[in-house]
Amino acid sequence: MGGDPLTFMLEWQPLAEHGNADAQYKMGTIYDHGVLRNNKTAVKWYTLAAEKGYAAAQVELGEMYVFGDGIVQDYVYGHMWVQLAAAQGNESAKAWKDNEIFKKMTPSQLETAKKLARECVRKKYKGC
Repeated sequence: MGGDPLTFMLEWQPLAEHGNADAQYKMGTIYDHGVLRNNKTAVKWYTLAAEKGYAAAQVELGEMYVFGDGIVQDYVYGHMWVQLAAAQGNESAKAWKDNEIFKKMTPSQLETAKKLARECVRKKYKGC
């Protein structure tokens, strides 16, 4: 990220609050990976960007679900978000395909994740 986190926030937060998905993703990274660690706030920003179809935010949100960081751990929703990003060609999401966590999911869980992903696409990522 580089630079002063406060300056970064002052630059991106107004854009994020006005619905800019790239800025929302960057705000998520500030709270997820930056010095202002707050997983719940990171989930908030990632969700806003993910619901706009922002693939990088979908991967990060999927990871938050998988590890239960700032949100209740849920492999099904984690898989759903990661696969939505992979379907858009996101390389980070594609790498998750062979993750051991997803290999431990039951066929029923995988089918539920796929069903949720189809519904999410149908709803244009809103309310997923």
